[in-house]
Amino acid sequence: MDGMSGPYLIRGSVSLPEAELTWRFSRSSGPGGQHVNTSDSRVELRFDLARTEALPPVWKERALERLADRLVDGVLVVRASEHRSQWRNREAAAVRMAALLAEATAPPPRPRKKSKVPRGINERRLRSKKHRSEIKRGRSGRDWG
Repeated sequence: MDGMSGPYLIRGSVSLPEAELTWRFSRSSGPGGQHVNTSDSRVELRFDLARTEALPPVWKERALERLADRLVDGVLVVRASEHRSQWRNREAAAVRMAALLAEATAPPPRPRKKSKVPRGINERRLRSKKHRSEIKRGRSGRDWG
């Protein structure tokens, strides 16, 4: 790519494979003056997640599972049209794609360990319950003659 700011890292040493990215350009809506009608500044970046060899198998599996609702025939599509220049939209699309894949390939969080309630706290609670019930029992007028 001419002047693109280098490989977009997903995580660790794994980056977006330039060879497997498909770019499409089209006219963007929005502001831009006379120039806007002739320039293809909207960018569509496609990455075939189902057929890629660039990701470790475990990551690929995770990504396919987590991005299932975003994929069309195993292809992940990201669009960018917020900038007026095609180059900046390309940057935005690539960064967004890398971020999406980074999030989708992240390892699942560790399961939460239940913490044990200290015995002293439990005993104190039970003591105060017993004390409270004694107070309330003492209020009933049985013993006053």
